[in-house]
Amino acid sequence: MVTYVDAATVPRRNNGEIKLYGPDGFEGMRRAGRLVALCLDAVNEIVRPGLPTQAIDDFVYGFAMDHGATPATLGYRGYTKSTCTSINHVVCHGIPGDKPLRDGDILNIDVTLIVDGWHGDSSRMYAVGEVKRAAERLMEVTYEAMMRGIAEIRPGHHTGDIGYAIQNYAEGERCSVVRDFCGHGVGRLFHDAPNILHYGSRGDGVMLKPGMIFTVEPMINLGRPQVKILGDGWTAVTRDRSLSAQFEHSVGVTETGFEIFTRSPGGLEHPLRRGA
Repeated sequence: MVTYVDAATVPRRNNGEIKLYGPDGFEGMRRAGRLVALCLDAVNEIVRPGLPTQAIDDFVYGFAMDHGATPATLGYRGYTKSTCTSINHVVCHGIPGDKPLRDGDILNIDVTLIVDGWHGDSSRMYAVGEVKRAAERLMEVTYEAMMRGIAEIRPGHHTGDIGYAIQNYAEGERCSVVRDFCGHGVGRLFHDAPNILHYGSRGDGVMLKPGMIFTVEPMINLGRPQVKILGDGWTAVTRDRSLSAQFEHSVGVTETGFEIFTRSPGGLEHPLRRGA
């Protein structure tokens, strides 16, 4: 049974209840979402061949400190970095390190910043130098899949409608949807109910109601959907070594549709529309 609760009246923990936020919650998410989007815009200026991913992590940490925010991943369940950097066949949770980016890489940067207690959670793909057309196409398909899923968000629809739109489009483009990871409720908590699957059937899952806040973050592979976790306990990679891409927005359900909190102020969220 699904339980919806007023977020202002319940303890700050994930007990499976779906929190409904009011105007204050939406305003808090706007501030957090805008800051994380500004951070990802700024990262666009430093991504280049030869840059170690640790330099990206250092940049994100410095950005957060300069703006009075806290990286949510830093210390989360033992994770020691301020961001996740997932390259090529890494699906998600890639750990920044000293290995330099190479010309032709595709890179997902996932950042969550805490602003006045609110979690702005977003990720984008970045093309490193000149990438092959297959990689460009994967990023295009993944971005479009996310946006088609978000377009399904409105009161009375279901989480399954989001997953169906993503799966139907991605598989129609001869790509596969990773099923091992999903979107999640977000707000005062980093991870909350409900889970947002990126596959499914129309009418399945939780009914959407005004005030719900969650992420939509599909991971799409050029090859098969299966993944495995490396020995570090975090890094997820495609089993067949095929390329993987991901985009993520934090969104809220409004009375008539949806609001995206993590839109790029500079219009830079699409990796192939950023200019030189």
